[in-house]
Amino acid sequence: MLRKRTDGTSGPASRRSTLGQIARTSVDRRSFLRGSGLAVGGLAAFGATGGMVSRASAQEATQSAVQTVKSVCTHCSVGCTVLAEVSNGVWVGQEPGWDSPFNLGAHCAKGASVREHAHGERRLKYPTKLVNGEWTRVSWEEAINEIGDQMMAIRDESGPDSVYWLGSAKHSNEQAYLLRKFAAYWGTNNIDHQARICHSTTVAGVANTWGYGAMTNSYNDIHNSKAIFIIGGNPAEAHPVSLLHVLKSKEENNAPLIVCDPRFTRTAAHADEFVRFRPGTDVALVWGILWHIFQNGWEDKEFIRTRTWGMDQIRDEVAAWTPDEVERVTGVPGSQLQRVARTLVNNRPGTVIWCMGGTQHTNGNNNTRAYCVLQLALGNMGRAGGGTNIFRGHDNVQGATDLGVLADTLPGYYGLSDGSWAHWARVWQEELDWLKGRFSVMEGAGADGKDRMMMNETGIPVSRWIDGVLEAKENIDQPDNTRAMIFWGHAPNSQTRLPEMKTAMEKLDLLVVIDPYPTVTAVMQDRTDGVYLLPAATQFETRGSVTASNRSLQWRDEIVAPLFECKPDHTIMKLFADKFGFTDRMFRNIAIEGDEPVVEDITREFNRGMWTIGYTGQSPERLKMHMENQHTFDRTTLRANGGPADGDYYGLPWPSWGNPEMNHPGSPNLYDISVPVAEGGMGFRARFGVERDGENLLAEGVYPVGSEIQDGYPEFTMAMLTQLGWDSDLTPYERKMIEYVSGYSDQRPEAGEEEVGETSQQGDLPSDYNDKVGGVNWKTDLSGGIQRVAIKHGCAPYGNAKARTVVWTFPDPVPIHREPLYSNRRDLVADYPTYADKKFWRVPTYYASIQEKDFSEDYPIILTSGRLVEYEGGGDETRSNPWLAELQQDMFVEVNPRDANNLGIRDGADVWVEGPEGGRVRVMAMLTERVAPGVAFMPFHFGGYWQGEDRRDKYPKGADPYVLGESTNTAQTYGYDSVTQMQETKATLCKISVA
Repeated sequence: MLRKRTDGTSGPASRRSTLGQIARTSVDRRSFLRGSGLAVGGLAAFGATGGMVSRASAQEATQSAVQTVKSVCTHCSVGCTVLAEVSNGVWVGQEPGWDSPFNLGAHCAKGASVREHAHGERRLKYPTKLVNGEWTRVSWEEAINEIGDQMMAIRDESGPDSVYWLGSAKHSNEQAYLLRKFAAYWGTNNIDHQARICHSTTVAGVANTWGYGAMTNSYNDIHNSKAIFIIGGNPAEAHPVSLLHVLKSKEENNAPLIVCDPRFTRTAAHADEFVRFRPGTDVALVWGILWHIFQNGWEDKEFIRTRTWGMDQIRDEVAAWTPDEVERVTGVPGSQLQRVARTLVNNRPGTVIWCMGGTQHTNGNNNTRAYCVLQLALGNMGRAGGGTNIFRGHDNVQGATDLGVLADTLPGYYGLSDGSWAHWARVWQEELDWLKGRFSVMEGAGADGKDRMMMNETGIPVSRWIDGVLEAKENIDQPDNTRAMIFWGHAPNSQTRLPEMKTAMEKLDLLVVIDPYPTVTAVMQDRTDGVYLLPAATQFETRGSVTASNRSLQWRDEIVAPLFECKPDHTIMKLFADKFGFTDRMFRNIAIEGDEPVVEDITREFNRGMWTIGYTGQSPERLKMHMENQHTFDRTTLRANGGPADGDYYGLPWPSWGNPEMNHPGSPNLYDISVPVAEGGMGFRARFGVERDGENLLAEGVYPVGSEIQDGYPEFTMAMLTQLGWDSDLTPYERKMIEYVSGYSDQRPEAGEEEVGETSQQGDLPSDYNDKVGGVNWKTDLSGGIQRVAIKHGCAPYGNAKARTVVWTFPDPVPIHREPLYSNRRDLVADYPTYADKKFWRVPTYYASIQEKDFSEDYPIILTSGRLVEYEGGGDETRSNPWLAELQQDMFVEVNPRDANNLGIRDGADVWVEGPEGGRVRVMAMLTERVAPGVAFMPFHFGGYWQGEDRRDKYPKGADPYVLGESTNTAQTYGYDSVTQMQETKATLCKISVA
């Protein structure tokens, strides 16, 4: 049933026979597994095989020259290089990138099969729409016109916020940036993508601790770790190639591997110490470890004194988490956590790794901040081998987040303030008043009866789009309900509350799917019209950059031209812009060839605007040069040793300060003061002011090597340059651009223009010059001059501050434990209650009103979810791949044998798993001690069944995935993080019964 068979035939079960009929040809699984790193001990096989895939038989017939094209795998965020062999425009063979410092010649099962993703016969091949319940073929022109007309009608009647543009972590950086710009030109902040439901609590928690919300080091830097602490992550299945780097450290450094997880995963099987804890108790667990560290004086006191703020408040909270209390809440004995604490202390620097097991909770931001505090207390930040290595799920979820495909920011995390919009209007050379006119205004609906400017309001996050449709109009903070939904590269079954989502889909005026595969969106609703499926090209049929989890950018080349009638996503955006009449404005600085915007021009445009996080030095030319010379980069430091990229770090991990001509090498390890800023060093970001409660927030007497300011300092502004006397280092062009940005001059200088008259002489300036120009800072200076001059003097443009362990702007300034909304520990609900109900992100959000009800008697088992090595995301493309579909053909639930025996459940039997909100799924039972008694686990990659009903016949003909199954999120429940609206999928309740 769930075991991998060694023959290539389908078994007798009905679902398997369906697969056999569709696939028609048997798959030599043993050969495939041998190449994909799953056989003979899983990842141990990588070393023996290198993950190479045997060449396709089509290659044997070709007589023409074979061209090798480099691309990047479209699964997870490691960024593995794919070497595609192309003959006469046909992708005929594939190998892993042997020179890539990320995958080192290895592939996992998914990476080994990506050729099938592009050539797969189950793809959408042409536009279709639903007419009287039947999928009907239409032309692109018809589709764009019909969809556009309906959207414009909705806009006229209900305003631009009634159309929701859901983006994708599968888009390239250029496509992600262009979609966020597109939403701005449409006039809405109702745009989001998968990061909301995977790592938004990471971004919020980490960014509000030390400045940037991203992985601080890299997969490769784990080679330097003396200890590895993984919590809420299962890289062996979710990011298999990443485990190569973990195991290298474990074996070469004798680094102890500590895995904390409610479930004994494939990663836990490699652990020196496995800590099983109750789902949803991460903060209590971390505070339990810190209790031992503080009690014994094991913390890094000097690091805390010079580089952290608020640790005394953390001590006060941790003091309450005695070993007895930690065991009562988490189930982990104090003796084990003492051992863990001693291990981390004695093996520094150590790295902390987490994934969605820690983020998808109602208090997810508390979890991620607690992980950060642990590293700060140990002094592990800003060090090779240390840091927080946050493994992202999709291939460009980091890039799409950076590029602003979010409901609360513009590209580069600039936010939605007037100043942010003014900055991007300058980048786009757009009239700011015209942009403002695209957005709705809610008259008298703001604070103190003022108008509510929707341009400055966070949109509805994707986790809550359902409520934008279903809530009463008077309960949502926008002019009208959501009426049109565009799923652009997003699988709906990755979200919770699917029964309500089905209702919302059916209530919409318009539902559009833009994807290479139809996704579950096509079949989970019961509409008979008003649905369009538009075939997008895969990422192998276009070019552009993609950002790996470690912040390195890589360039994908086009392997083959778009197949069938598929179009690249940026081309589709241009077609919609044509329909809506703003093509000339939106693409004024981007060339268009036919209907396709030039990708390199898009890269250069975001280079000109994303100063905040240093997406400014990675020109297309530099990125392409790195891909061509992968072999010159060190496999641990990522730095090029000679060659054209000499001195650069691979992929120019952001921040790559200044403009491309400055040749900043990128920053491999954030917050490292042991190297100069010009070589990737920096302190913590001065993002939170200079003083709090009378205490200094800037670093105390520590600074990056070579800094001329030998202490902490705030972020750089033109006024600060002037006070230091460094403004004389600005070129005439840089000064003139700063004057333009400030509004002092209305003349925008042209690139390379050097003549600005006498204004560079301070003595000749008008009296109000400094007042007007001084406020321009390192984030808004379009010339890059402020950054260049700061770095020339050894300083980080964003300042040199302390990391804060207390976030005074969050609901819980000090991270605290709060019980999940659906908890079976009613004693703990009383001691550690959730939040009061509140409205934020435009929608009402319920906490106490749900938790006050006791569901534990009828729903006694904790339900959690996670990933499989065979599938990815919502699973539509991977379950449509015959190589991968063979490996796991049935949706299942893991049940502890004790629970199964009490419930009368046999291994392999069909069972019902039902959540307290009424959603239920029929799946196969897998009896295993991987889960503890009282806990059940389901993967989230399945779809196509609906509460026991097979919906294969609802797919367009030939586009149904080989493997269908129930979605775990049909049984998952309500619950959202108090800061980001992250969904809670790791700690709800269910009941299980024989089907």
